[in-house]
Order: sequence, then C-alpha cells, then structure tokens
Amino acid sequence: MSRQVVRVFLVLVLVGGLFTLPYAPATAQAVPRQLRIAVGIDADTLDPAGTTTTTVGNMINYFYETLVGYDTAKSEIVPSLATRWQVSRDGLTYTFTLRRGVAFHDGTPMNAAAVKFTLERLLDPKVRVALRGLYTPMKTIEAVGEDTVRITLSQPSPGFLANLTIDTAQIVSPAAVARAGDRFTVAPIGAGTGPYIFKEWRRGDSILVERNPNYWGKKPVFEEVVFRVVPDAGTRLTQLLAGDVHMAMLPPAPDVKGLRKNPRVNVIEAPSIRVIFLLMNNRWGPFKDARVRQAMNYAINKKAILASILFDLGTVVDSPCVPAQFGYHKVQEGGYPFNPIKAKQLLAEAGYKDGFEFDFFAPTGRYIQDFQFAQAVAAQLRNVNIRANVSTMDWPSYVGMLVTPFERTRVQMVVLGWAWPVLDCEGILFGQFHSSQHPPGGLAPSYYKNERVDELINKARSEPDANKRKDLFKEAQTTVWNEAPWVFLWSQKWYVATVKNLEGVVINPIEKWDALCEPGTGPRRTPHCMTWK
Repeated sequence: MSRQVVRVFLVLVLVGGLFTLPYAPATAQAVPRQLRIAVGIDADTLDPAGTTTTTVGNMINYFYETLVGYDTAKSEIVPSLATRWQVSRDGLTYTFTLRRGVAFHDGTPMNAAAVKFTLERLLDPKVRVALRGLYTPMKTIEAVGEDTVRITLSQPSPGFLANLTIDTAQIVSPAAVARAGDRFTVAPIGAGTGPYIFKEWRRGDSILVERNPNYWGKKPVFEEVVFRVVPDAGTRLTQLLAGDVHMAMLPPAPDVKGLRKNPRVNVIEAPSIRVIFLLMNNRWGPFKDARVRQAMNYAINKKAILASILFDLGTVVDSPCVPAQFGYHKVQEGGYPFNPIKAKQLLAEAGYKDGFEFDFFAPTGRYIQDFQFAQAVAAQLRNVNIRANVSTMDWPSYVGMLVTPFERTRVQMVVLGWAWPVLDCEGILFGQFHSSQHPPGGLAPSYYKNERVDELINKARSEPDANKRKDLFKEAQTTVWNEAPWVFLWSQKWYVATVKNLEGVVINPIEKWDALCEPGTGPRRTPHCMTWK
C-alpha cells in the first residue's frame, strides 16, 4: 500500500469498557484511559544517570524530575524540585531550597539527603554516567537540614546550573536504588517523583507508566501512557492511521506533506537544534589523516540527500554548533561544498588514490530516514572509490557500540545526532570534541584530540564573561571544522503526528514533548495541556 495514499481503517477500539471510533471526538463517556505513543527506538537504560539520547530521556521524564528546569522558549532556568536557589559571588557555591512535601513513588521523602545521594552518584566511577564530565566541577555536596542542599564547586562553571536541568541529573530515591541493585537500569520501581509511575518495561516492545495520584504538581490527564517501540517509520504511521496509537514520532519523511493536508491527523512541527553527522574514528586507518576526513566532507552531496531522502526536513550546517545556541559562529557559508574532484585530490595526497573500504553503521528509527540516508551516502562515496559497508542494529546495541572503549570499539564511521538540552555551544563542543569525553568516559567515539581545542573549551567552561566565551567558542569551532572529525551534515527538523482528537501537543527545539501544562514550575511545562478534545 502506498505511503502517500493510505486507507484509513475504521477500527473499533475497546477502551474503558466502551467502543469508540479512533477519530471520533472524545466525550466524557468515551475518553481513552491510555495514551499510546509510537517511538522509533527502545531504551538502553532507565537509569537517568546513564541516559544517552533525547528520546529515551523524554520517556523517563514521565517518572523522574530534576532540581531545576530549562525553559527553552525563554532560555532561562525555572524551578522544579527546587523552588529557589542562590549562587555565591565567587560562583563557587550553589544553595538550593527544596520543594516541601514531595515524595518518591516508593513513599520515601524527596529531601536533601536524597539529592545529595543522587548527585554524588554521578561522580561514582562504579555507576555508568555517560555525561559525568558535566558534573566533575562539584567538590562537595551537603545536606543542610531536610530541605536545603549546598553544592561547592572546585572552579566557577557558568553552565553548571543549566547542566542540572539535563536528564542525567534527575533525582532518584536512594531506597529504590538500594532495593533494585544491579536491576535499577531495567526496573527502577518507585524511584521517581514525576507525574507518572514506572510500571513495566517489555524490552523491544513497550514501556508503560501510570498516573501518580499523589503528584505534587498539576495532575496529568491520562491514566496510563504506553510508549510502543516501533523502529520502522512506515509502521508507526500505519498504526497511527489505524488508531492503534495516538501519536507517532517522525513518521516517514515522504508522507509529511500529505499528512499536513490529512483532516484526520495533526502534524506538529518545530525547529530542532539536533545536528546530524557522520562520526569518523579519528584513530582508525585512513581517518587518522585530516585530508581524508575533509575529502569525506567534499564527497557527499548533502543538499541532494536532503531533497531526495529527507524531503528537505533539514538544513545543511555551516559550523559544529547551530544558530540557536549561544556562541555559534558560522565557519563556512553553506557548509562543505559538494566537490568530488577536490575529494579525489585530497585522497590522492593522503595516499588513497585508489580509495579504501570501511564499516559504516547507522541506526533505524532514531533520526529522520537514518538508515535510508546512510545507504545514499555509501552510494555517493563509491564515486570517489570509497567503499562503505552499511549495516544497522537496534538502538540499545548501537549505544553499547558507541560507549565501548577504543581498544574494543567497532566504530569506524557511524551516523549520530546531537541535541543539547541547553542552548549553549558548550554542550556540543565539550560533549563531542573534548578529549576527556572519549568512551567510556563520554559519548565522543570520534576519539578526536587537539590540545588547543581542549584548552579553549576548558577556558570557556569557567569563563564568566559572555563575550570572551564567544571568542573561545569561535576559535574552537573553526579549528574543529577545518580538522573535520565528522562529516558535517545537517540540523534536522522535528515533527510528530497525532490523531485529530489529541490536542495541546507541544514540542520544543530539543525534540521533547510532555503531557503536563503548568507553566514555570518544571523542566518540561508549557502553557498548553495535552488532552483529548
């Protein structure tokens, strides 16, 4: 059946003891008790400390919360589990006053001791923490009474408060962690404070959460939310049109234009700060040579792939950072141009006139048309005598490959995307180009290393003057661009599709949505409520 013209099936769904058409307006007598969302990937962990990707973070956001939140519309920090905070004049001491009367789902109190436990856990080498480097400035964490936490840093860190809004720093119940032991990553029973309670994870199939009747904030609309793992974008769309799910993340790009006109479907779109790139292992074979990496950038016609495979749901990048981020600097107008002649010249200079062969991995269901565009990239590389052997795997296995230390890594080149929850260049520059972030200590399996870039990033991370930070970021971006540890592709657009009677769905530039709607009191609140029409 064509994806452009899909027959809408009138499916009778048994919900709450009543039969209702999936697209019929919901009434007080026929409101589905369960919201079903189709996502492209399974989780690799349900431990917030180990989260590596926004989609998984979005799912666990339903049952965990952070001390403070980040309002992407205003680029400002807002209260969540902490109601207020103070920063000392020297920028080294942060004092948080916690929200009173909040309990974890296991009934234990969310207090200063629990916050201390959570943050110290991020520094524990025995715990897998993908972004540990963001929290190493913490020198001491003190519980001052029941509702006050004092954090002292070893050096000023302008981005520290923003880093506490990231999924990694979500507060967990010490009792739940102790009970679960090694199973905490797969069964965090009772560990969160959020609007929903974790109930079940069926690996490769679904994650189920249920409404928290004792939630401290605005009560959620839905009794249950289930995240269905559906890697194939076409299947996600079919399930949506059949009424089997109510929201689908990233349905097929070729269908988006038609879906915008479909009276039975809502398409919600927003600009995204996610950069999509081809990460090359800079310590492997031909990719050790910057000329080869530059040749890879010239050999790929990014605009053609965007037009033919992604249907223009992306914009070619001209810098490692994107315009929405503080410190962005446009390095090259229009990005690396498509120039296969230049690519062949650089390959010859590097000693690869006859090309070379390598393994190329791409996920399925994580990014827009990810495996499809990887195949198009491989086809284009053959024009310059480079043979890329493309393969895919499920997301948890993919993440496992990315975080494997260099001595055992399979990474030669991979498709990857990076969207930082805070609109600041530090996230991408530190997270991807600082040598401390090589696996297993971070998520930068390019193994790129430049001492000057490390120095620039270190200075920017502790520099309070905004203009000086911009100058440091500018030099770092220019150096990285010229040394080409990646093939720089595009920033993708972001969209979801929903059934018509689901309203109030809002997505943001960091590619998240939420079911809550209380503005100004948490990390994901918006002025809208996701609910049934």
